[in-house]
Amino acid sequence: MPKNSIIPVFVPHLGCPNNCVFCNQNRISGALEPATAETVKKAIENAAALTPTESKRQLAFYGGSFTAIPAEAQEELFEAAKPYLDSGFVDSIRLSTRPDAIDGETLARLKKYGVTIVELGAQSMDDRVLYLSGRGHTAAEVAAAAKMVKDAGFGLILQMMTGLPGDTEESTVKTAEKIIALKPDGVRVYPTVVVKDTELCDMWQSGYYAEHTVEDAVRYCSRIVPMFEEAGIPIIRMGLNPTEDLSGGDAVGGAYHPALGELVYSRIMRNAAEMILRDAKPNSEVVLGVNGADISKAIGQHRCNVEYLREKFRLKSLKFRACDIAKSKIIVISLD
Repeated sequence: MPKNSIIPVFVPHLGCPNNCVFCNQNRISGALEPATAETVKKAIENAAALTPTESKRQLAFYGGSFTAIPAEAQEELFEAAKPYLDSGFVDSIRLSTRPDAIDGETLARLKKYGVTIVELGAQSMDDRVLYLSGRGHTAAEVAAAAKMVKDAGFGLILQMMTGLPGDTEESTVKTAEKIIALKPDGVRVYPTVVVKDTELCDMWQSGYYAEHTVEDAVRYCSRIVPMFEEAGIPIIRMGLNPTEDLSGGDAVGGAYHPALGELVYSRIMRNAAEMILRDAKPNSEVVLGVNGADISKAIGQHRCNVEYLREKFRLKSLKFRACDIAKSKIIVISLD
């Protein structure tokens, strides 16, 4: 089967009617100039030199609020891609936008130009969180836009954030429940990062916002990730994609970590082990079995899961051993 290849084009703040407290798209995406027809052509031509001819290529407009820009500007970018779609070099287009920038006319335009997937930045399904974050739309608008996208035959991806102003662990879980009810084809989960030159950064520095730490993000996400998996909804991305700018100092606080997903799945394994060990007697020698692919997650970075579990349950020893079981499962091999 041919491997899919994404051709990204960033449109920082292009068309966005709001300035969300957490947002500085230039620093997040690393893109400083608005996308133009020439940007699109260069991105596709560069991909021609880098991707195998048998790859399925998808042009992706990321960042900003694509469908909020004037219709003629949208069409300029689409027209730049059209020859490559017509020739078959590009197979389809995906884009991200705001829930309140979706209507029937817009969706008809997207379909005309070969868009197959629409990503909506829901961020939260809690109206208080949305208000405090300056989103400018409601949870009801997210649900309405998601239905319109699906009814029009597009693939639907929903983006959510954890740790926004006013958010709690329980409101994050409720947001996940409401997103699952919308039946998207995938989700992206972005724990909040405090980025330089944003209103959120000012709020944090002034003490009006308590940062959503990596530990907070791991705890929150370890609850919602199993929910999405049980519902059969793929998690496309967890955490901001690391960039030189973010790693170089633009991410001044919050849940920025290059291996956040690994930390979350490790915590999920730890939570599962806690359930198994809850009746273990002190000084027990325990061997737990996991799939071979899960060994490092079960042990944890720097053996943190092993040490945590040993201390919590006062075990004499704890080992994880690879065995022939399904991924993400844990069994007791011995408990003496």
